[in-house]
Amino acid sequence: MRPFGIRLGGRMGTSKFDEAARAAVRHDDLLYLSVNALLEALAFEAAIEDPARFRRSRDVGAYLGLTPRRYQSGERDVTGAISKQGDAMARHRLYEAANCLLTTWGGRSALKSWGVRLLKRVGPKRARVAVARKLACLLLRLWKDGSHYREGEMRMA
Repeated sequence: MRPFGIRLGGRMGTSKFDEAARAAVRHDDLLYLSVNALLEALAFEAAIEDPARFRRSRDVGAYLGLTPRRYQSGERDVTGAISKQGDAMARHRLYEAANCLLTTWGGRSALKSWGVRLLKRVGPKRARVAVARKLACLLLRLWKDGSHYREGEMRMA
């Protein structure tokens, strides 16, 4: 944004940067759309940085904090809410994408039908987290392969 004469404050967290960047370009429609697209699409890549460090695609869910927190001691085994480790912005974007996939998107896909079945069984919040975790795995796999998503060709792991 510097080439356009827009400067943001020095040190700020991801959510404050997101808000400040959007507010700074709100007056210019084209610049706003460009910055918005970068902030939305690159959140996952910025959180992962190097896809080669994950041996298996399913490990990315735990890295982003989309797995249940567990407490095990002796005879007790308590499964709690998600661990919320990792990048909060990427986790939030994946959760929102899962929510849109399950609620507003009218198309058909194996991921959506799996998520809807899960929603009926475990409830909406847990289903959204599970779909977000699957989306993260799918995105990482596509990034590693350098391929594009085509329904029916990808196996749901």
